[in-house]
Amino acid sequence: MAREERFQLISEIERARKSRVISYLTGDRRGLETKIGMDIFPFFYKILSRIGKQNQIDLFLYSPGGQTMAAWGLVNLLREYCTKLSVLVPFKAHSSATLISLGADEIVMSGMGQLSPVDPSITSPFNPTLPTQIPGAPPQFLPVSVEDVSAYLELASEAGLKSEGHIAEVFRTLSTDVRPLALGSVHRAKQQIKMLSEKLLSFHMREKAQIDLIVSKLIRELYSHDYLIGRSEAQKQIGLKITSPSAEFEGNLVSLFEQYAEALLLNQPYNADILLGGDTTKTATFDQAFIESTDLTFVYRTKREIKRLRSSQQGMTVEAIQERNLGEGWVAEKPEKGRSV
Repeated sequence: MAREERFQLISEIERARKSRVISYLTGDRRGLETKIGMDIFPFFYKILSRIGKQNQIDLFLYSPGGQTMAAWGLVNLLREYCTKLSVLVPFKAHSSATLISLGADEIVMSGMGQLSPVDPSITSPFNPTLPTQIPGAPPQFLPVSVEDVSAYLELASEAGLKSEGHIAEVFRTLSTDVRPLALGSVHRAKQQIKMLSEKLLSFHMREKAQIDLIVSKLIRELYSHDYLIGRSEAQKQIGLKITSPSAEFEGNLVSLFEQYAEALLLNQPYNADILLGGDTTKTATFDQAFIESTDLTFVYRTKREIKRLRSSQQGMTVEAIQERNLGEGWVAEKPEKGRSV
């Protein structure tokens, strides 16, 4: 029934917009997060091949972010199948989702719609490792923010360390914490995100000065990757092509998001102990992302075995929970199949 309710809302949006709608949501349910990734293209291609070339495609988008090149690739793929591309933002479209929005001719935001800066963080084997590591486990690397590196160098300059000797010492100190190859990756990522932002905006903007202003604000001037950009700021201060929907249309946008939020259980943090309850072992499935039109539905689904283990140590009972994924990936949802628990 939930799927039919989503389809009804999607159809209403399509009629109001004279468009075809494709939904893309990556879940940020705590403990079961998913992000925009490079694995999405075959599934978008299947939907786009089914609906064919359209005058207008609306991408209904919710995501905390993900891979920047996936964002770039998705915009290019969508634009192959439409004359006009719009992005519908009911709530969060952060980081790489904001990058996707930059490539749209129009961004339709609800009152609680959010964009964010697009400065990336880099995680590689050359990054610093977390100070506390579990014995025998693979090392965990600290992400390095592109703008944090730039801010450190700017701080040194503002403190008066401007001579060649001072700059060399500042850079040497930075290199002891962040290996030179990681710093190289940071510099490359900074140049890449600037290039991608400019290219995406140039799909629908012609004035270079306007593009440069928007890119500067989204990459440098907002200071924190966690900064949230609301509808008014996105339109009036940053200069993006924002549309405010009517009250009725906004109600449909938010209702559709709520349907997906319920399917992804976004408001219920994952807790294996609560899920097990009084059981020792349980197998559960979790829906973590959607790519959907009224023609096809693809769900990123994980099947997981959860066990409660008890042992005795020095006369005391010690309890632990063991989790093992039995399978995960994108699956086609069949019409007769309901939502998993």
